[in-house]
Formats: sequence, C-alpha cells, structure tokens
Amino acid sequence: MNYSKINNITGWLCFAIATLTYILTLEPSVSFWDCGEFIASAFKMQVVHQPGAPLFLMIQRFFSLMAFGDPAKIAYFMNVGSAIASGATILFLFWTITALAKKVLVKENEEVTKSNLISIIGAGAVGALAYTFSDSFWFSAVESEVYALSSLFTAIVFWAILKWEAVADEPRADRWLLFIAYIMGLSIGIHLLNLLTIPAIAFVYYFKKTNKATTSGIFKTAVVGVLILAVIQYGIIQYLVSFGAYFDLFFVNTLGMGFGSGVIFFAILLITAMVLAIRYSIKHQKKILNLALLSTVLIIFGYGSFAMIIIRAKADPNLNNSDPDNAFSFLGYLNREQYGDRPLLFGPNYNSQAVNYKEGKTLYRKGAEKYEEAGKKTDYEYDKTTPFPRMYSDDARHIGYYKDMVGLDDTQFPTLFDNIVFFFKYQTGQMYMRYFFWNFVGRQNDDQGQGSLYEGQWLSGIKPIDALLLGDQTNLPPSIVDSNAYNRFFFLPLILGLLGAIWHFKRNQKDAGIVTLLFFFTGMAIVLYLNQKPMEPRERDYAYAGSFYAFAIWIGLGVLAIREWLSKKINPANAAIGATVISLFAAPVLMAAQGWDDHDRSTKLVPHDIAVDYLQSCAPNAILFTYGDNDTYPLWYAQEVENIRPDIRLVNLSLFDTDWYINGMKRKQNESEPLPISMNESQYVQGVRDVMYYQDMKVAGPVELSTILGILLSDNDDDKLSSSQGDKKMNFLPTKNFKLTINREDVIKNGGVSITDSAKIVPSIEWTYNKNYLTKGNLALLDILVHNDWKRPVYFASTVPSEQYIGLDKYLYNEGLALHLMPFKADTSAAAENAELLNTPALYNNVMNKFVWGNVKNATYLDTQSADDISIFSNVFNNTISGLLKEGRTEDAKKVVNRYFEVMPEKFYGMRSTMGAYFMAENLYILNDPKRANALMEKSAAYIQKELTYLADVSKSKNSFTGGQNVQLGMMFLARMAKTAETYKQPALSQKLSNQYGALEARFSQYFPQQ
Repeated sequence: MNYSKINNITGWLCFAIATLTYILTLEPSVSFWDCGEFIASAFKMQVVHQPGAPLFLMIQRFFSLMAFGDPAKIAYFMNVGSAIASGATILFLFWTITALAKKVLVKENEEVTKSNLISIIGAGAVGALAYTFSDSFWFSAVESEVYALSSLFTAIVFWAILKWEAVADEPRADRWLLFIAYIMGLSIGIHLLNLLTIPAIAFVYYFKKTNKATTSGIFKTAVVGVLILAVIQYGIIQYLVSFGAYFDLFFVNTLGMGFGSGVIFFAILLITAMVLAIRYSIKHQKKILNLALLSTVLIIFGYGSFAMIIIRAKADPNLNNSDPDNAFSFLGYLNREQYGDRPLLFGPNYNSQAVNYKEGKTLYRKGAEKYEEAGKKTDYEYDKTTPFPRMYSDDARHIGYYKDMVGLDDTQFPTLFDNIVFFFKYQTGQMYMRYFFWNFVGRQNDDQGQGSLYEGQWLSGIKPIDALLLGDQTNLPPSIVDSNAYNRFFFLPLILGLLGAIWHFKRNQKDAGIVTLLFFFTGMAIVLYLNQKPMEPRERDYAYAGSFYAFAIWIGLGVLAIREWLSKKINPANAAIGATVISLFAAPVLMAAQGWDDHDRSTKLVPHDIAVDYLQSCAPNAILFTYGDNDTYPLWYAQEVENIRPDIRLVNLSLFDTDWYINGMKRKQNESEPLPISMNESQYVQGVRDVMYYQDMKVAGPVELSTILGILLSDNDDDKLSSSQGDKKMNFLPTKNFKLTINREDVIKNGGVSITDSAKIVPSIEWTYNKNYLTKGNLALLDILVHNDWKRPVYFASTVPSEQYIGLDKYLYNEGLALHLMPFKADTSAAAENAELLNTPALYNNVMNKFVWGNVKNATYLDTQSADDISIFSNVFNNTISGLLKEGRTEDAKKVVNRYFEVMPEKFYGMRSTMGAYFMAENLYILNDPKRANALMEKSAAYIQKELTYLADVSKSKNSFTGGQNVQLGMMFLARMAKTAETYKQPALSQKLSNQYGALEARFSQYFPQQ
C-alpha cells in the first residue's frame, strides 16, 4: 500500500468536499460588513480600511475575471475565491493531522500497517471535515472576506514546518523554513493572524534540533518565538516604514529634495546592508545568521505587496482610505492610527479622571513642498490607573455593562481583581468560550449575544443539558426552536477533541504542546491583545478561527484514542475502521447535518437588495449621507461594481471628519460631480479645525448659516477664542440657532421640490444645532448646505443616528430608506405626535416600482443582520400605507398591503419583527380587513407569549429577572394589541389578548411590584 498516494488522494477528496460545500452554500452576491468594501476595492484596485489587504485584493481581482464582464456575477466569483481558499485550508489541515498521527503511530523507517493506515487517514478526514463544517470557519468561507485566505496561509505555514521537520536532517532542508518566511511575508498583505503561528513553529524547530529538551531551553525558545513575532510585527511591518518616513522627512525638509527621495535612499541603504550581511554570513559560514537574513529578506519581499497601496493611492481612486500616498500617511495607515489605542498592561478604569496630558511624538502631514507638523500625539495622565485594565471605556453604555457584569456601584473604583473578573466573565467567557462552544457543542440561535440567557448562547435556559443532549425542547421559545441556527452537537465534537488532546499528550508531549501553543496564540492571546469593549456591533468569532483550527487537529486525533480503546476488544484493522466511522458520525456528519440550514446563504440577497433600495430612495444626482458599515459598504459595491445609481454621491459621516475623505468628496466620482465644498484644504487638514466647541455669545435669534460658516473658517484672531492650553486661539461656534435662506425659484428650477409641493416652500429653514461641539465633518456638511443652493437633493440614510442630523429632523421627509431634506414649513402636528414626516408619493413609487426585497420571503436562511432588516422593510410598508391613508388613497394603500404579503416572510425573526406585524394589523383594521388583521394579531401575540413564558420560567428558576427590554417590549405590545382590538370592535380577540397580558403580568409581578 502506497501511504503517500492514499494520503494525497484523500486530502484532495476532503478539499473537494469542502469546496463543493462552500460553493453550494455561498452568498450569491455581496454580504454585509466589510465585504462590500473589499469587493468594490478588489474590482477597481482601490484602497480599503486600515491596515489594508493588498494581496487579498489582487487575488480576488483574479477571481472577478471569471465573471466574463457580467457585473452582477463579480461578487459571486469573488465569493467562490473564498470558497476555494477555504477548501485548500481543509486540504492542508488534513495533511497536518496525518503528519502528526503518523509521527506517533509509525516509527522512522517502519512500514505503515493496514490498521495504522486506516487510522491515520481516518484521523485526517475526521479532523479536516469537522473543521469544514465548524460554524465560524464556514461563515467566512462563503463570503469575500480576508479570513478565508488568511486561514489558508496559516494552514500552509503550519503544514510546512512539519514538512521541514520530516526532512530536517537532509541537505537543503532549510528551504522549507525560507518558504515559511516568504508565505508569512505574503500573509501580511492579507491579515496578521498568520504571524501567531511563530511561537509554535519555534518549538518545532527547537525540539527537532535538540536531543534533550530542558526547562531553560523551553523557556528560551518561548522568548525567542515571541521575540521573532515582535520583530516582524513591529520591526519589519512598522519600523521599516517608520525609518523610511523619517529619512524622507530629512531629505525633503532639510535637504530640500522631492517627496520620496528619502524613502528611495533608505531602500538602497537597506538592500545594500542586507546583501553585505548575507555575503558575510556565507563567507564566514554563519548558518543561523544566513538563515535569519534570508528569511528577513523573503518576509520583506512578501510584504512588498503593500506597494500596491501606495501606487493606487497616488491614482486617487474613489475608495482611498487614508490616502496613503506618502511616507507618513502610509505609516499612519499601517499603524491603524484611525482606530486609536487601547491600554494593555497598565491604564485607566472607566471612572479614572484625566488630570493632565503629555505630548508625544510629532505628527506630520504632506504639505505643498515639504512635510508640515500636524500636531503632537497626546497621552492623558490619570488620577488612578490599574494593572491589566480591562474596563477602560468611558462610554456610558459600556460603564453600565461593566457595573452589571462585575457588580459595582457608582462609588466604587474597580480593582485589579474586578478587571480580572471582567476578563474571565466577558472577554474570555462571553467573547471566546461562547464561540468555542458554538463550534463544537452547539448553540441556541445566532442572535447577537451580550450575556442574555437566550440570545446566541451555547446552552438553552432552564434545561440546557436536556435541550442539547436529549433534544428536549420543552419550554424553549420560538426564537430558539424555530431558528435555523439552533444547532445541537450533543457535545460529541468537543468530547472527541478532548479525547484526542489527552491521547496526544500521552503519546507525544512535544507535539501536543506545539498544538497547544497554536491553540493559545490564535485564541486566548488574541483575547488578551484585543482587550475588547462590551456591546460590539457584531459577533467577533471569526478572529478566533485559528484556535478552532488547532482544536480540529485534536478532533482528528480523537479517532486514534477511540481506536486504541477498541483495539482491546477487536482486531486492529476493524478497530481502526470502527473508530473512523464512529468519529465521522460524531463530528463532521452531525455538524454538517445540523449546520447546513444556517450556513446556506444561496437563496438570500438582502445585502445586495437593500443597497439598491437605499440608492433608489434618492432623486437623481443626490447627496446621500450614511454612517455605518452596512449602510455604506454594500452601497459602495452597488455603485463601483454593478454601476447602480452612479449619479449619487455617498458621504459616510463616520469618515467625514478626516481631511483625506473631504478631499475625495471634492473630486468627481463615477457620474457624480464634486460636492459643493468651498473650504480650501489648508482650512481642514489634519490638526486644523479638528474640533470646535460651542461658546454661547448670547446672539439674538437665528443666524444665517453662511455667516456661521464664515466665522468658523475665519483666520482672524477676533473670531477665535483662546484654547484651554492658552498657546493658540481656536475657532468656535458662537450660537446653535441656524437659518438657511431659501430662494423659492431656484428650488423649483433645480427640481428639488415638485411643482405640486411648491406652495409648501418656506423663505428660510431654521433649526437648533444639537451638539456642544462641531467637527470638521460637521463643518463640511454646513459648507455643503450653504453652497448647494438646493441644486442637488440631500438625503440621510434612515439608519443614520438622529444626532448626526445636526438638528434638521423637522425638515427630513421619509422616502423609503432615506430621509429627504425638504425646505417645507415645519409640521408642528407631526412634531407634537412625534410622527415621522413622509413624502408619500415618493414612498409609494419606490415601494411599488423600484424596491427589491432580498428574497426574504423564500430564503432558506437569513443571518441576523438580514433578519434585522426585515424590520426596516416592514417600516417602509407601514409608513407608505399610513401616508396613503392620511391622503385618502385607500385603493393604493390596499395595493401596498398586497405587495407586503407577496414579499414579506410569514415567519417571525425575533421580537422586533412582531412590531411590524402589529402596525400592519392596525393598517388592515383601518382598511376594513379584520380577517387578516386578526390573524396577524393572534400570530404576533402567540409568539410574544411563548417568548415571555420562557423568560418567566428562566426568571423563576434563577430567582432573578431575565429578559430586560424584550419583556418590557412584549408586555407593551400585548397591551397595545388588546387596546387596538377593542378600538376596532374585536371583543373576543381583545379579551383573549387581555387574558394573555394578565397571565404574563402575574408571572413577572414579583419583579415589578409597582405594577
């Protein structure tokens, strides 16, 4: 039997199974979060968010060519790229497991017996396929994100070090080490997670090169491994660029040479030094030095993919994050300066008070002829600090979470012990172990979880063991039972992995320790380094996929543990077959069966379609302000790749506070003309007008916005106030009462308002600015309002937080998924009722003729973000119907209702989705359709009752209130539904709903004695 041949064939079979799985379940178009930005940037070779992923973009650009010119297929084939990379990861995982298994079972120069062959191949297949169907890896495998390709590079380097180990005593074996160095250099152009394999690789090298491991040797190897990691992370990735930047500073500012001259000189100096050093190592037979120098050179070669970032930034593409076209902006890009710092070893707690600040290094920006100072990096000094600061955020939401998690009151200052408690309870337990168990034990659902007992946990409430081991669904709510993501693995993959780990440590402690290092550095080390704040906007399990990869190795080796036990009862060959079959069903088969329905994204198009709807909500040549990832990145994709509504200028308010982004807004993009921003770059560059504070100057009445803008942009010291540091004067906001005069004829001529609504136009709009400070992004927004002259329609995405409206709320009219700024007289009745302002004709046209709905009705699975967007769709329908009813357009309202039932799902996705059904029921009563209204009300009430009954049972079992806002929301809507049924003369339904409310109120009464 040819072991090598069988090993290769089975490995490729696992690759085929994995790749086919991912292609069958991948998203057919763009996904949420960063995918839209990555696809758009890969297609046009643009610059993504810090710290960049140039090699990933270039590889994905290759896969886009498979679309053969069809823009609608580009995202699909880039997703295929992730699927193939993920399949290749499984291939190298298989070969890694078989290599580790063979080392234990087969001695050097010994023939591989039949039983050992079956065992080794079985171990590889079980472990590799278990990881194939693991939740976190599968999620990244079906979308165009960096983590699939990053996982492949991680798998390659760990496999390669085992290949080196197998031939380490042969001539030229060190070429494998050089191969690893080059792959690591390349991986920097994808994601830095690959570097975390270095400590494990260091130990493979140490154990192979030493005859007898010692305590001091192990300690030194650990130090060297971490040191190599630090040298690459900081020395090569950051300090090489930093040296180049400061050389450039000297050559440009001191010697008067051109930008980039210092970088070129430094590059020549570095190349010369490396060549001379390598020649020295060869001449003097310094093998280790030679290996280190060649590895460094190859890492730098791989790292060279980042040249693409500078080259493309020079071309000023539409997406050009940070505009890293010079040495210092590139350095800031690599250092992720946009995201700020977080304390790791020492720092403040959330209630520490800043008592002073100290200036750090000088920040530089590129000027017209030389580098200019953009200020100093400042660090605050606090009255109290703590070692190991885990509770450092002073955000009010985070503070409340810290206190609840650790049990502190307002008077207490968190101790080191409190920080350690938070680290274990939240950062480790909630944000790592929960994900670990998702992958190998199961989970209730995929709802975003921040500690709630029934959202995104791996155990289910009252009867966790029954629910997960026996499948007992008694008392579980529909949000769990009806969820595709309710996966029960019955602990079997976890048990198999633990058996494999125990067996591995018994048979080969060195290799088991190396896998443990891989497991730790790609898991808990990331937890320590990230120092996550609570209430993240999305789950972060993808960051720990490398750790789950390491555990999958032990799942594979679990086959050998079972085989060893079975060998005591049956012959070795049958034991090997039996162990493989048992393990296949215990892990990959079970995981595939349970996980397929919540990883099959093949039938949903929500990210794509909601992006289309955002854009189609806007009039031609509009300016659309967005804010977050999911109301921006899919829209970038739609415009840049599919050329959908290229006339619209997207402005992300989160990025608008940066000079490079404002610069981009002043250029033409696609079919959108430059924004009407009058400011010169010198008025808003980094370090200038970053923040301007409000100082009440007792100005009478509202002030014309152009006057306010003139004061904010003034360089006259009379228009400034002394700063708190007293060393310079700063612009300030003298009043919050703004006025923008309207030229009625211009508004009508430019098409900003239809002729039928022209009578509503007011001479001026007046509003109160809603903050005590003003950033350069707010300044740019005011500049646009002053100089736009209503030539271009202005919109805010409906998902933009209201504080970003700068107080314009009473002039923003809903037209679907965007709010249109209209110069109409303020509707005081709507304001009094806190009702949304509607442009009903535009809403009706969008809903009936333009909008698409992501196939939410027929999709086999909707991820949590897509399910959340059902509520957005429901709001659009209900707003349209309400507006039509207010205008007396009953027949049109009925058409919208029918459209709602055509495209919206019957299934509820959480408590929020019942709200949309309730409001639709209200509209149906008004339309004299009590049959469908009653059906919606009863269905919603039944869902709420089951959810709240579960929460009441959990509260009783724990003797503490569980459910928070969901209980309050559910109770409120049950009461409203009973009242609504009574109002519309449905006494039987009203009584039924009242009884449901009363029964639940009684169950929760001990927690709300005031009721």
